[in-house]
Amino acid sequence: MLLTAIERRLGDTMNEDIGTKQALQQHLEMEMFFTGDFAVKGHCPEGEVGGEADEGSDGQDQEARMELENIAKEIGKCCQCGLGESRTNAVPGEGDPNAQLVFVGEAPGADEDAQGRPFVGRAGQLLEKIINAMGLRREDVFICNILKCRPPGNRDPKPDEITKCLPFLQRQLEAIGPEIIVALGAHAAHTLLETKKPIGQLRGRFHQYYTSNDAEPIKFMPTYHPAYLLRNYSPDNRRRVWEDMQKVMAELGLEAPKSGKK
Repeated sequence: MLLTAIERRLGDTMNEDIGTKQALQQHLEMEMFFTGDFAVKGHCPEGEVGGEADEGSDGQDQEARMELENIAKEIGKCCQCGLGESRTNAVPGEGDPNAQLVFVGEAPGADEDAQGRPFVGRAGQLLEKIINAMGLRREDVFICNILKCRPPGNRDPKPDEITKCLPFLQRQLEAIGPEIIVALGAHAAHTLLETKKPIGQLRGRFHQYYTSNDAEPIKFMPTYHPAYLLRNYSPDNRRRVWEDMQKVMAELGLEAPKSGKK
């Protein structure tokens, strides 16, 4: 098996150049976290958030939590577009109200619409594996979408739907104050960066995103959507996403967990 061969090679090169060992280690980590049946061993219950905050951040954390809860209530009552009439559940988003890292997708799918939670289908399971590969848990980050309701048949969002829903996301980002936003897929990247450049040209480097004209910029990393990886699962695509996440990790001062079966 590929993983066995890589592990054996790592064991045989213990005395080789440190740069070679690091490269092999990174390759093994990528294979460990981007292969398999994408089964996730657990997820945080609805509404649960993780991460430990120091005493000085308790007030900020509580304020952000309350603001996110208020936004979620508004989203649950929103009927500004036709999606409010066809949805089963609104999907505001979930995670740590004081997260350093926010993942933003395009829109909820069928599983998300049924449960009222973001990224809970197969694409969500892969996203959780990616988050774990970064040394984080799902509850350590915040996960949401541009649209808060599922478009019928999972069609692309319409311009008027984006226009009416985007302020909710902007308010969420202002409340959280993340250091980095990761845009999952072309639609999220195009909407937030206001560009039509292909995702292949946007990914791999940091951009700047502003929640408002007078706001401080937030570092913004576009990458491929987990659903795209599922449809186009190749070593090159896995490598590109892993490279993007490694840049995010470096910016946040994170180290990947030690290799080992999950």
